[in-house]
Amino acid sequence: MRTVFCCMLLLSVGIVNFSFGQDNMKAFPPAGDGMTRFVLELAKQEDESLFKVELIVGKTVELDEVNRYFFAGTLKEETIEGWGFPKYILKELGPMAGTLIGVDPNSPKVKRFITLGGEPFLVRYNSRLPLVVYVPEGTEVRYRVWRAEPNAKAMEKR
Repeated sequence: MRTVFCCMLLLSVGIVNFSFGQDNMKAFPPAGDGMTRFVLELAKQEDESLFKVELIVGKTVELDEVNRYFFAGTLKEETIEGWGFPKYILKELGPMAGTLIGVDPNSPKVKRFITLGGEPFLVRYNSRLPLVVYVPEGTEVRYRVWRAEPNAKAMEKR
């Protein structure tokens, strides 16, 4: 009986892995109304523990060149029920805020990519799964790959 159970378990795991490999977006639902889905397929790395991916969410806006701006909002990680895979969601791009440095009213406006305020949003590098981000329509998602040195350095005792 135990042998039959083990064989069934291994077979079912193989079927799930096989079906996911054929269409790696099957687990990720389409974007809902007013939302957009962005997908990033990462390249396989020899040691993926040395890498992180920074998700940068924002919007391109025409503004002055002098002031610093940011959008309110929080990017959150959620787990897809039944699959256990992560997806990242920004439910609402909040109002834009910025510094109040005086600017010549005749100076030309420039297009700038304005991001969410706060700390960088770093996620684990995993080339086996797509990185899927859901954001409100009109919002952009960019990314940056960070790499650590393979050898850690020792700190000095004092």
